[in-house]
Amino acid sequence: MSFAAGRPMLAIPGPSPVPDRVLRAMHRPSPDIYAGELVELNLRLMQDLRRLAGTRQHLAAYIGNGHAAWEAAAVNLLAPGDRALVLSSGHFGQGWAEAVAGLGVQVEVLESAPFAAPDPQRLRERLGADRVGEIRAVLVCQVDTASSVRADIPALRAAMADHPAALVVDAIASLGCDEMRMDDWGVDVLISASQKGLMVPPGMAFVWYSERVAAGRGVASPYWDWRPRTAAAELWRHWGGTPPVQHLYGMAEALAMLLDEEGLEAAWARHEALAAATWAALEVWGAGGTGPRALVAERAARAHSVTGVALPGAARLREWTERVAGLTLGVGLGAAEPGDALRIAHMGHLSAQAHLGTLATIEAGMVALGLPHSPGGAAAAAAEIARRAGG
Repeated sequence: MSFAAGRPMLAIPGPSPVPDRVLRAMHRPSPDIYAGELVELNLRLMQDLRRLAGTRQHLAAYIGNGHAAWEAAAVNLLAPGDRALVLSSGHFGQGWAEAVAGLGVQVEVLESAPFAAPDPQRLRERLGADRVGEIRAVLVCQVDTASSVRADIPALRAAMADHPAALVVDAIASLGCDEMRMDDWGVDVLISASQKGLMVPPGMAFVWYSERVAAGRGVASPYWDWRPRTAAAELWRHWGGTPPVQHLYGMAEALAMLLDEEGLEAAWARHEALAAATWAALEVWGAGGTGPRALVAERAARAHSVTGVALPGAARLREWTERVAGLTLGVGLGAAEPGDALRIAHMGHLSAQAHLGTLATIEAGMVALGLPHSPGGAAAAAAEIARRAGG
């Protein structure tokens, strides 16, 4: 029997569910791109995106995804032959290292222990050994979307001390979900994209950068050069040509929801609570030692936007939840045994009732398939939400 009628639920770590009002804002014909309302909307959008990142500094916007943002940052900041240090805590850290190395940069990878956050002490020691300053940039994912590891950005910045390397942070899976204060934390380059915590379909990539690195060392082509986009006086120059018109309207609506209606700090707290509810369920389900467990053992190193889960039979569970209940869970990307791992996203446009439904459906699937677990995880998640919500 199928219970998949109704709106399907997407609980993968991007693209995340898009609010109906964002879709409605995008559903319009294109206006004049040289004058009028779209020009003014774009200028407001650029300021709101700075508010989102916690910066008063530079912003370059591109039509593209997170990989486009990786490349845009690299070709502006680094020249071929420069040395970069990548702090890798999972599949996407490794992918970023490979992408940058493909541009001719000499990449050194400092890999974390499995499902553990980058260690500030190891970073301090490595940079301390670089007495002539060969390392030009330190690259780190605030959240690695595959492992669900969350890095402590202020601690890593402090570990860099007075080393001249730029701190470059990938916030693709964290911006709008986990706390980010670019200026206060001393981040030199921040990158993100539209399709996760920002609640807009894929297609927009963003690179914020500080005045300290504005001159760069790279050999960016005219299209990728971040300076003309930052200093643009005309709408098309912000985007290197025709802007992503409908995406602009959608992003303006999404940022109004996030920054002005809910409030950014409230959104951070909501994501923290939804993550905690997920972890509460996992602790109960795995109480017998044979059920599901969070891949990241240390709570402080867990993302607030996605939780990686080890679960024997996870591939069967994913097939069941989608076919029977209309719920799509994330694949075990980068796991040693992908068929025995999955990811539960709790990012972006997500309420307690929707997420508790996700967790209850997972429990129903484990019962239906006879997968090992202790009962009561969904109830534990509900109790966690109730505790945090108060009366």
